[in-house]
Amino acid sequence: MSLPFSLIICTYMRPGALVALLDSVKKQTLYPNEILIIDGSKNKETKALHLESKYKFLKYFKVDDAVRGLTKQRNFGIEQRSKTSEIICFLDDDVILEPNYFKNLIGTYNAYPEALAVGGYITNEVLWKPRDKKNNKAKFYYDGWMRNEPLRFRIRRKLGLQPDVPPGYLPTFAHGRSVSFLPPSGKIYQVEQIMGGVSSYRVKVFKKLKFSAYFEGYGLYEDTDFSLRISKLGKLYINTKAKLAHYHDNSGRPRYFKYGKMVVRNGWYVWRVKYSNPSFKTILKWVSTSLLLTFIRGLNIISTKQKRQALFETLGRLYGIFTLVFTKPKPYVDE
Repeated sequence: MSLPFSLIICTYMRPGALVALLDSVKKQTLYPNEILIIDGSKNKETKALHLESKYKFLKYFKVDDAVRGLTKQRNFGIEQRSKTSEIICFLDDDVILEPNYFKNLIGTYNAYPEALAVGGYITNEVLWKPRDKKNNKAKFYYDGWMRNEPLRFRIRRKLGLQPDVPPGYLPTFAHGRSVSFLPPSGKIYQVEQIMGGVSSYRVKVFKKLKFSAYFEGYGLYEDTDFSLRISKLGKLYINTKAKLAHYHDNSGRPRYFKYGKMVVRNGWYVWRVKYSNPSFKTILKWVSTSLLLTFIRGLNIISTKQKRQALFETLGRLYGIFTLVFTKPKPYVDE
């Protein structure tokens, strides 16, 4: 028997992408008990679509400046949910679901009753192949599968800065491997991080936790912060059978300088959520890795066609590192 669940989609200035997502929801073998659209757009294009008349169980909410931003919109959506829902699912507005996405995602809670959160699996961002017998340093191997090892991780390995935990976990000096380093094996993996744009949570989680007020606007790493706080209460999983594609609609994203600054400062923030009192050695590793990744991003100024974007993101990262010397974010405390 399926658990009753709500789907919350927080959207901003992406009417075309939102319709494509909702069309894929319409084809699900397990349909949500309700769909809540929380629209923070500054124009009326999404509202003009009249979505409530086109999709079953859909409720549309247009929010103003006071509620605009991913964190605020998510918390607003949670308050609007049906009181009968036991699971709350979140999706970015630029994803497309495979037909059995919700069937497999919600089914994870039946298979693992202790699960507090379950994430879906993005299929179109990484090319995986069954593992061969070679030991190629340009490849990353995991659970019988392999993918290309990004340059930043190959360099980090040579410098002794490689992650000291499996994918989906936060290393002692942060800068870990995301869940994109979990293969399409069809298995369910226990993790301590899931991506907020393809996530689900038991309703009881929100009786103890909220999305952090620290993250405003674009909310980079908000999902990591929330996952790490949940992991202190119970277990999280990724179901690689809950498949979807992410098409990265660039509208609504922050400017590159601001993004670079957020990469560093928000990255520092979530690191300290889990490791509140790191050793001098791990602090040194965090700084060293941050500087190395900034340098590698700076190389894109020369090596790619998107020179302006690479330049401003690199400057933003440098600015973020510099400002941490004088002002450090204070971790959010749940009430």
